[in-house]
Amino acid sequence: MLPVTRYFVFRMVLLLTVLAVIGGYYVHPLIYRALYVLLPLSALGIYDRVQTRHAILRNYPLMGHFRFLFESIRVEIRQYFIEDDQAPVPYSREQRALVYQRSKNETDKLPFGTIKDVNAIGYGWLSHSLKPVSNLDHDFRLTMGGKDCQKPYSASIFNISGMSFGAMSANAVLALSKGAKTGNFAQNTGEGSISPYHRQGGGDLIWQIASGYFGCRTAEGRFDPEAFARQAADPQVKMIEIKLSQGAKPGHGGILPKAKITPEIAATRLISRDHDCESPAAHPEFSTPRETIQFIARLRELSGGKPVGLKLAIGHRSEFLSLVKAMLAMGTAPDFIVVDGGEGGTGAAPLELSNNVGLPLIEGLSYVHNALLGAGLRQEVRVGASGKIVSAFDICRIMALGADFIMAARPFMFSVGCIQARACHTNKCPTGVTTQDKKRQSALVVEDKYIRVANYHRNTMKALAEMLGTAGIKHPGDVRPWHLHIRANTGEIIRGDVAYPRVKDGALIDGTANEALMREWHRAQIDSYDQMDESIVKAVTTPA
Repeated sequence: MLPVTRYFVFRMVLLLTVLAVIGGYYVHPLIYRALYVLLPLSALGIYDRVQTRHAILRNYPLMGHFRFLFESIRVEIRQYFIEDDQAPVPYSREQRALVYQRSKNETDKLPFGTIKDVNAIGYGWLSHSLKPVSNLDHDFRLTMGGKDCQKPYSASIFNISGMSFGAMSANAVLALSKGAKTGNFAQNTGEGSISPYHRQGGGDLIWQIASGYFGCRTAEGRFDPEAFARQAADPQVKMIEIKLSQGAKPGHGGILPKAKITPEIAATRLISRDHDCESPAAHPEFSTPRETIQFIARLRELSGGKPVGLKLAIGHRSEFLSLVKAMLAMGTAPDFIVVDGGEGGTGAAPLELSNNVGLPLIEGLSYVHNALLGAGLRQEVRVGASGKIVSAFDICRIMALGADFIMAARPFMFSVGCIQARACHTNKCPTGVTTQDKKRQSALVVEDKYIRVANYHRNTMKALAEMLGTAGIKHPGDVRPWHLHIRANTGEIIRGDVAYPRVKDGALIDGTANEALMREWHRAQIDSYDQMDESIVKAVTTPA
């Protein structure tokens, strides 16, 4: 039996075309009639292979057209033939369509008003002003770097979140980097370190350092300060991000299967190809809040004073407060903190871990914002947010609740061709985005896709400027919780500042924060992530 590969149909059509020509000449002229069908199909298959717009068609000539056919009638198929979908895709068709439209410079305007159910529970919107602002500059930026930073960075408020070379193909990394360079925004390397394709693309980089210390590790997997200093000195590296945990798999180290580790990936990460690459669940270089802050200061010094920050998903809340207490005690803080929501994505993670561990972005972000505010540190630390942020309204909503900037991964993957085939871990990605198979990834044409990356960023920022203008706001940093409205479970309309109240600046220091937050504050310890014993907390907090 012939194996059915991605080129099977195309090759069979070519073979049948040749046989029809031979049969018509040697057997009977009537056989030539088959060429009326076979020749157009052959021409279409050849065109599919050489065109640069659709990676699916380059990898699956002829067969790929069925994907577009089924996509076009997907709603009807689901309505009539699928009664109960137990495995919905992580991002909706509407969200993906928005990214595709913006990345291709297509209009996202629709007639006949909203397609949302405005009476649905959880529906949210931005209140508009009778004094709207027009013609805003959409290149929204902010300065990254606190009082201990010697080389601050002027960053876009919307950047590419961490996606590693290894998980991502070389062509995908290169397209993202060139897109970031073109659009003047930054790309986070992910924990896989800085690859030749990040450098070749030339975009600004946020170098992520995770528990495996890839690109700056010893043979035993410990942190190598000299290797770090060499890489961090590169002018392309603008900021350093220490990843403590990831929303899609909090408390779980990253995994790159052995089958995907090429010699190039091994050289980039400084790892062996003999086994799967597994990052430890925790950093071996530090284990207490005080040591965490010391490591941040150490990397800032080794990098020559570049901004150094943290990325984490919020779990035990007192543990984050332990970090905040350590910042106060040591007189230094990270330049930024990126809050990753529990709904964030990944190429591979245990399903139950992804679904059931980690605080969702809105709750985690609100908590971090209030903790820094209550400790009097909010002005010193920039707060970023990551987790299913796609549209201009998503950005408005998240910034209204406390974020200074946004990191997004999946929408930028959509812009380079991802279709959510969910084959990231198999090395058989149909669009060449998450595979190390050279033939498969060649379907992703960098010169076409990097323009789409820049287009998506630019058009989303333009949409954000337009949305802010309707509310009479000139910069995303001026969005406040009261600009946001939400339909609650009762059907009542509530303002964002009611749904997500903010504490007073310094409230944790003077003891005026709410009882629940104060209790967590008293349980937090500087020299241990363990919570203080309940009896000790009672003794400390009970009046004499």
